[in-house]
Amino acid sequence: MKKQSKATLFAILAVLSWSTVATAFKIGLSTLNLLELLFIASISSTLALFVILIFSGKILLLKETKPKELFSSILLSLLNPFGYYLILFKAYDLLPAQEALTLNYTWAIVVVLLSIPILKQRIRPLEFLALLVSFFGVVIIATHGNLFDIKLSNSLGVFLAIISSLVWALFWIFNLKDKRDSLVKLFWNFLFGSIFISLLVIYYGEFSINWTSLLPAIYIGLFEMSVAFYFWLSALKYSESTVKVSNLIYLSPFLSLFIINIVLGEQVLISTFIGLALIISGIILQQIVKKLF
Repeated sequence: MKKQSKATLFAILAVLSWSTVATAFKIGLSTLNLLELLFIASISSTLALFVILIFSGKILLLKETKPKELFSSILLSLLNPFGYYLILFKAYDLLPAQEALTLNYTWAIVVVLLSIPILKQRIRPLEFLALLVSFFGVVIIATHGNLFDIKLSNSLGVFLAIISSLVWALFWIFNLKDKRDSLVKLFWNFLFGSIFISLLVIYYGEFSINWTSLLPAIYIGLFEMSVAFYFWLSALKYSESTVKVSNLIYLSPFLSLFIINIVLGEQVLISTFIGLALIISGIILQQIVKKLF
């Protein structure tokens, strides 16, 4: 198989994986509380990443991690998986899956805004216009299209979904500065994150699960947090150009809406489709502007 064909295959596997997790979140939260779900998912992800490191020949890189880098991983683990997924799961608990999914997708917008003070990047007028397009999409989703009679389905849920994008954007930016191997960084993040989550579970003393409720949590740990990430890294590694695979990622939220409708029975609102289309359009426009100028 040619390298580019491998890249496309891995990219499709990653997109299909991420397209199912919004539904998995809702299924998992129907039988587990958010702490139980996050504990099982993060442990599953940590174990999966360890196995991936072994089979990819990168396991020895763990021994090369310096104390300063370990400390960085500890701090970043508070953002992801600890903070990010606690907030995100609560948002999914309060909102329909379609709303939580699309509102969380605004992390790409937040990255641009945070890059101004943190990375000292300038924002061009056309990039600002792109942000406004995406922001308008957020407003449409949050208000169900009732722009002149604003009634949020759940104000706290909307707030948490947007805050989760802020936490992920912060993680993405600070993680970008760390030049270690991506799989190694992710393993340490989830290892330390799992420790923090375990301490929280012990503190609250709530942990009551059955074997059937384990399945969606393990699935999330694999196909949201670890294996899907490996698929995506492999796609980028084999691709002749990141552009050839990167655009496929925009299929994920639309496929997610289809799966949400089929599996969960949620009627996907027209306002959700319109809002999501605007968010994606704004993100693509911003990337085009960055390349042209």
